[in-house]
Amino acid sequence: MKLYFSRNPNPRLAVAVARHLEAQVTFEFASPFAPGQAERFRPLNPNLSIPILAWPGGSLWEADAIACRLSRAARSDFWRTGEDEPDMICWLSWGKENFVRACDMVHFERGTKQRYGLGPIDEQKVGEGLNEFHKAAAILEAELADRQWLAGPSLSYADFRMATFLPFNDVAGLPLGDYPALISWYRQLEAIDAWRDPFEGLDAPHLPPVPRRRSSVM
Repeated sequence: MKLYFSRNPNPRLAVAVARHLEAQVTFEFASPFAPGQAERFRPLNPNLSIPILAWPGGSLWEADAIACRLSRAARSDFWRTGEDEPDMICWLSWGKENFVRACDMVHFERGTKQRYGLGPIDEQKVGEGLNEFHKAAAILEAELADRQWLAGPSLSYADFRMATFLPFNDVAGLPLGDYPALISWYRQLEAIDAWRDPFEGLDAPHLPPVPRRRSSVM
């Protein structure tokens, strides 16, 4: 199997999963929206977005689906299949609609738009994102105050998914410092090699720099 990726948040997540699981995949940096690339990638994903997991005769896109397949192939409970599976799915669903979405709203304005010259920062949207972030972070803070991981007693994909945008907080500037339990949880993730630097040893060109640099609050 081959995993097509970039350094952007969701492809980074998929690479981190594959490296953590020591999945039997090869990695290829890809830019499906680059000139001349669309026809190559459209049969693999009609949306042309990455990550894409491909194999002879088939392909799969979306980071969550890829994480599920790789975890099953590795016979790992990283993607829960037992009693903790409903809890994991709860966090995946809630996270993508709340915490992860809020992080994305802020990162898009302060990071993505600035990297790719998509216009000035919309401070109103940043404010909306920060408001949603505080609501979601307060819930996570309460949950993580008395547990080490989100779903059961060990690391799961729920933890990786919830943290999708946190490696990019140097540009997003989310106020994580207001939430000590959340920071403690995230520092556990940073201690995992596959999460801290999923691109080690891979041909993975860096993202364009953000002209307006912001220091991390982590």
